[in-house]
Amino acid sequence: MSQATDILAPGARFPDLDLPDHDGRARRLVDVAGGDPLILCFSRGWWCPKEQTFLRGLVTLQDELEVAYARIAVVSVDPPEVQAAFRAGLGARFVFLSDHKRRWLDRLGLVESTDTVHEPYRPLTLTLRPDLTVHAAYEGYWFFGRPTLEELRGDLRAISKAIRSDWTPA
Repeated sequence: MSQATDILAPGARFPDLDLPDHDGRARRLVDVAGGDPLILCFSRGWWCPKEQTFLRGLVTLQDELEVAYARIAVVSVDPPEVQAAFRAGLGARFVFLSDHKRRWLDRLGLVESTDTVHEPYRPLTLTLRPDLTVHAAYEGYWFFGRPTLEELRGDLRAISKAIRSDWTPA
């Protein structure tokens, strides 16, 4: 089993990425999670119509996630200024993290091997506990490998139930 496969397995601890956000500010993934469940999406980039479609779907979830104490973050190789424009165009309020220097791409083993022009991330969506423990991983190379909004809701419900001591009021 490869290192990349090991860190994507349910129960594994995902690395605490340190990357600039869409505003160019240095961020750590655990701080982005902020003590809440996290949907973490690795994206090819703004130019991919599949990414545009998937992320528009996530934008429809953002109101729910904000009141449910859950978060979304997107990682791509796009530079922060491109991410900021893409984020604004989507109407997203969640964090975009830029690995434009490709510091984590090889280390995570998520290189999109069929695109030699952009050298992007392979599309992947993870649901993570606040401590970055992997709950589920969805391979999105083919569009229907990506999670549906209902699958994400189910994952976040399971994570929230496990971490919230007051899930069932006394």
